[in-house]
This record gives sequence, C-alpha cells and structure tokens, in this order.
Amino acid sequence: MLGYITEFWEQFNWGGLWEMLGRVLAVLLCLTVHETCHGLAALALGDPTAKRMRRLSFNPLHHIDWLGLAAMLVCGFGWAKPVPVDMRYFKNPKAGMALTALAGPASNLLLALLALLAASVTARLAPVSAFTLWLFYFLIDLAILSIGLGLFNLIPIPPLDGSKVLFSFLPEKAYYTLMRYERYGMLVMLAIVWLDIGGNFLSNAIGTVYAWMAGLFF
Repeated sequence: MLGYITEFWEQFNWGGLWEMLGRVLAVLLCLTVHETCHGLAALALGDPTAKRMRRLSFNPLHHIDWLGLAAMLVCGFGWAKPVPVDMRYFKNPKAGMALTALAGPASNLLLALLALLAASVTARLAPVSAFTLWLFYFLIDLAILSIGLGLFNLIPIPPLDGSKVLFSFLPEKAYYTLMRYERYGMLVMLAIVWLDIGGNFLSNAIGTVYAWMAGLFF
C-alpha cells in the first residue's frame, strides 16, 4: 500500500494541478474586481445598496455565480452574481446606471494592464525559479481572462453591462420597459454561450486587445 501511494505521489501531474489552481485564482480575481467596482461606482454616485448588502467585498464567495464561473474556466469569459443597484439614488438614473455598468469592464481592462506590467517586471527582474515561472504565466492568464470578461460584458445584450450603456440612449418609456424584462436576456446569453455564437469574433477581439496591451510592456 505504501509503495502504491509513493508511486502515485511521484507520478502525479503537479504541474497541471498548479496550472489549474492558478486559473481558478485568476478567474475569481477577475470576477471579484469586476463586481466590487460596480458597487464602488454606484456608491460614488450615491447608491449605498451594495455597501448595505456587503457586496463591496474582495471576498469572491460574495460574488460567485457558479454557472458564470464555469463559463469563465471553460470559455474564458463569463459572469458573476450581479451587484444590487437601486437607480433611484442616482441624480440622473440612466446615466448613473450606464456609468455603474461601465465600471466593471473598465476595471477588468485596468486589471489586465496591471497584470501585464507585473508580468513584465517579473520577467525582467525576478530570478528564474519554478515559482517565478508559475507567477509569470499566472499573470499572463489573469490578463487574458480579465480582457475576456471585460469585453464579454460589453456585449449589448441584457443583463450584460453593454446593454445598460446602450439602453441609456433610449427614450424613458422604452428604457424602463427593457430594464423590466432584462432578466430574460440571460436565457439568450446562455444560448449564445452554449451554441458558441460569435465565439470567434470575441476570441479575435480578446487577442487584439491583449496584443496591444502586451506591446506596451514587452
């Protein structure tokens, strides 16, 4: 029995395990930053709802939507549990919702830039070791996933952030009608993810943004 355990220990793919752990950590960080920044933007615009419901937290357990997490791990883009926003607190409700929505994707693009900067510093200054190699590839994966999450959420289909920005240009009656039924848009999004509609376009967009960002630091 002891020999079997020793053989299993020696043959176990530890590199694959560390790679998977790094990817999970990157996904959780992307989703947490995205949702927390939604809440911070809403608070800055006068809405304390997210703060009152303890969603201004960098604890990923406060934000996880398990289906969205799985989509991020498998597809490279997904979603988290939406931060509650009460637009009645905003001086200009439509503009407030649009700015709050944009805060999420903007935070992901900024996170990607910071991750690539850190990866560049790691590659140039850190001594070569198993940990620094893992850290470098973790930061690269973090940047790619964060770009993916940011761009995916800019798609103008409810309930993604891009729809709130697009809807803000509509007349009042049309805006509130669409907002009332936006939860049904999730069915459309699930179908799009399942059928991989537009997947190539989004992948190309992610690659283009990543190449531009990486060119700033490498």
